[in-house]
Amino acid sequence: MNTFIWQNELKRSPFFYVGDKYKLLPQLKENFPQEIDRFIEPFCGGGSVFLNINANSYLLNDIDKNMIELHKFLFNHSNKTDIFWAEIKRAIKNYNLSATFIGKEVSASLKKEFPKTYFAQYNKKAYAQIKEDFNNNQNNCLLLYLLLIYGFNRMLRFNSDGKFNLPVGNVDFNRNVKKALDKYFYYTNNRNISFYNLDFEYFVKSVKPQQDDFAYFDPPYLIASSEYNKRWANGSETRLLNLLDNLNQNKIKFAVSNVILHKNKRNEIFNEWAQKYNIIKIKSNYISFNDNKEKNTIEVLVKNY
Repeated sequence: MNTFIWQNELKRSPFFYVGDKYKLLPQLKENFPQEIDRFIEPFCGGGSVFLNINANSYLLNDIDKNMIELHKFLFNHSNKTDIFWAEIKRAIKNYNLSATFIGKEVSASLKKEFPKTYFAQYNKKAYAQIKEDFNNNQNNCLLLYLLLIYGFNRMLRFNSDGKFNLPVGNVDFNRNVKKALDKYFYYTNNRNISFYNLDFEYFVKSVKPQQDDFAYFDPPYLIASSEYNKRWANGSETRLLNLLDNLNQNKIKFAVSNVILHKNKRNEIFNEWAQKYNIIKIKSNYISFNDNKEKNTIEVLVKNY
């Protein structure tokens, strides 16, 4: 595999989160420090940011345990990709899933009958079986990854009983997924990466940032309505801002992304706090899975350097 061409290409998370920072990376990177000892990311999500940052080591955290387990699963396969792809292809064959990246296409008749939803129609039965098998053994990260790739809007969602409950999506394991995975493996192989599953404040305090480190924060947005943001409230926002002030007092470089205006709502808490730092307006692509149309949104990057 000729991977050297990827060195200067943007690398997208193989989790394909709606609203991730992939499209904003050129704007973000031009505002990040050139030299970073430890890259600290308390809200790493799907990982599109860290995959495009050069640092001596990476400390990556997310409150979503399943997302961190998926990162660990992929990272642990970064130096044994042949095993990963053999397991993926075996599962695709055993469950009879579509997989256009290996030429496993949906029939022309099904495409004609369901011109807009043929992937969902084809994979529905297999997806239900994978969901049942995963819910019987939630330690199987390969099945969880397949649920994410073939699931509705490529989300991770569990019910109150802890069971994965997302329906099948009209999506496929295609060449874009294959390329994103190959780039993930290429970039993470032999890098010094540690994953954490902690509250953001406890995480930052536990890793004890130093002056050569850089911390990037992409928290849930207080005035946005996506599922991810529903876990965030005024108290969380205040804790975050106090933490950032503390980093600044200790001369730790940080940058934080946020939205200060969205659908006629204003985040006055963040906007007032940000005035004492360097505010960079970002051309936003903010969308949510509930409403994928761009809104009247002001997204910013605030940094203390």
